[in-house]
Amino acid sequence: MRSPSPLGSARRVARFTAVMYKPHYLLYGVLFVLALEGTAALVSQPDTPWRPGWGTILRIVVVAFVLLYLRMVDEQKDLDYDRVHNPDRPLVTGAVSAGELRAAMGVIAVGAIGASLALSVSSAVAIAAVLAYGVFLWALERRSAAVRDDILLNLVVTYPVQLLVAAYVLVSARDTGEVAPGWQTAAVVAIFAGAFLHFEFARKTARERRSAHLYSNRLGVAGSAAAILGFAALAVAVELALVQPWEFSGARAAVAWIPLVLLLIPAYGEWRFLRSDEPEHPVLPAVAFVLALYLALIAQALLCVT
Repeated sequence: MRSPSPLGSARRVARFTAVMYKPHYLLYGVLFVLALEGTAALVSQPDTPWRPGWGTILRIVVVAFVLLYLRMVDEQKDLDYDRVHNPDRPLVTGAVSAGELRAAMGVIAVGAIGASLALSVSSAVAIAAVLAYGVFLWALERRSAAVRDDILLNLVVTYPVQLLVAAYVLVSARDTGEVAPGWQTAAVVAIFAGAFLHFEFARKTARERRSAHLYSNRLGVAGSAAAILGFAALAVAVELALVQPWEFSGARAAVAWIPLVLLLIPAYGEWRFLRSDEPEHPVLPAVAFVLALYLALIAQALLCVT
């Protein structure tokens, strides 16, 4: 059997990307980098205006490709599960092969490390850690049934990849001068952890117990709903403690208080779910909260300078 041509493989990987790497993944990557870098700049050097620079743009490009890399890892490590529950996925149908995805991952890894090296050596090391951890998770889930089947344990071991991506952005922004080192910079990560976990629990909560991996299977409906609202509250509480909107006045104060108002969105989501007979927790309020929060953080970073 003739081996596929490089051009044919590239086309299949491109089709995989179009199907599995939806536009909202890219939007999330862009807003995540801007909001994280901007908030860290605001709280670490509040008297210096933050403006995205060429380093910011390069970090966005790197993070966008690394999210695609992690998407490719997920497709391969979830292959057995998808054969049963998602038979239309490209890797399951043979529209793309595992070998082609691994080759693409290699290209992305070389490009991401090389681009980050243009920012700083620490940036290259940080992004290499993200890529390595993704492969480590793949190997760990193949070897450990507990990690595969226990959703809470799986979250504990998989979530650190998000922390490593955040660390990459902050380390790189520190090296290129947009962010100053300090505990405030590190603490900003808690805002994004809360926002991400809010969405993560919202998309895996249902009223009835199911065979699929759901947090509500382990925590119950009320427990999972409490976690969803609690993580949103955590994100906003940390943001308010770091930004201190009461120190601003006028229009800047109005912008700085926006995250507190945004808590109405997850509160509505929980009220709607608990008072209705909807079988699944609504995801749109969680998506709206995360996107609105990131946009508010970007606006704060641009406008709220002491």
